Amino acid sequence: MSHDSHEHQSFETRAIHAGNTADPLTGAVVPPIYQVSTYKQDGVGGLRGGYEYSRSANPTRTALEENLAALEGGVRGLAFASGLAAEDCLLRTLLAPGDHVVIPNDAYGGTFRLFAKVVSRWGVEWSVADTSDPDSVRAAITPKTKAIWVETPSNPLLGITDIAVVADIARSAGAKLVVDNTFASPYLQQPLALGADVVVHSLTKYMGGHSDVVGGALVTADAALGEELAYHQNAMGAVAGPFDSWIVLRGIKTLAVRMDRHAENAAKVAELLTRHPKVHRVLYPGLADHPGHEVAAKQMRNFGGMISFRVTGGEEAAVEVCNRAKLFTLGESLGGVESLIEHPGRMTHASVAGSLLEVPGDLVRLSVGIENADDLLADLTQALG
Repeated sequence: MSHDSHEHQSFETRAIHAGNTADPLTGAVVPPIYQVSTYKQDGVGGLRGGYEYSRSANPTRTALEENLAALEGGVRGLAFASGLAAEDCLLRTLLAPGDHVVIPNDAYGGTFRLFAKVVSRWGVEWSVADTSDPDSVRAAITPKTKAIWVETPSNPLLGITDIAVVADIARSAGAKLVVDNTFASPYLQQPLALGADVVVHSLTKYMGGHSDVVGGALVTADAALGEELAYHQNAMGAVAGPFDSWIVLRGIKTLAVRMDRHAENAAKVAELLTRHPKVHRVLYPGLADHPGHEVAAKQMRNFGGMISFRVTGGEEAAVEVCNRAKLFTLGESLGGVESLIEHPGRMTHASVAGSLLEVPGDLVRLSVGIENADDLLADLTQALG
């Protein structure tokens, strides 16, 4: 069943049913894990369902890709071995030596490393803009700009970019707008509907939702670009395996209810932090004094489960808070059912040290899970001391 048949259904229904067709052989209500590399052909070139080799296509991965397209309102979804594999495929599809990209001044460290250390060696130039400021984006564009890259909310400073405004700027410049929708998930935000050309996900995070799988995705609203991305996905080969695809599909079924609880808990945590004497700044778009609050309220269903805050007492105090937390697990990544705490400067964002994307040393980042909120508040209170 194509995702077109689900387009008039609500998000929660699509999350459970799009791509998840009952198995025609047995009636199994969950797509099987096709743990297979190759497929019997009915005569030379006689492919059953178009399957010949699992790098090119695999039925379990197809189910996930149809689900992703339906959730983001795109025509083509593609699943990869990791978020960075998805980004690499996208960049090598869109760009050639001599091209230019505008990247955000706040972004995942791995994305910055991919631009600064890998793609730049291939002759692609980049410059940094504050994507929450349209004038900053316009100023960074050159005649060679082929793509504008946005994270909203951004990692780890929770900046908000007006997707519709930057989409207009990109169109005027003849550039593609890429939106990393990992922090929001398609449940909270739909970048393609706001004018973006491509959505990027680390499926590892909220989509999988249980800290047990690594994956990435691209979704596009343009069929021709989708074909081009699919060609490169096959040619480069960093595809999601069948078991990983199955795990992500399983996680997505509960995405809506999980995101509701993540956001509900995060709002309570943000309120505690704003009142705490050892915190001098809370970065959460759900707070009325956040500079991107109004834009976030306009383009998001809710404000998500990610919070960063700055500790009085500097970097050592921030590290101590991370070390004292007990219920909040000290670890990288985010978006799982369990709450995580980390020090971006020394962990996820060490790769941006000394760059325009360097993060403050007194910053702590929380991925607020779906545990009981009172237990989370008690743990943060003791960790802050």
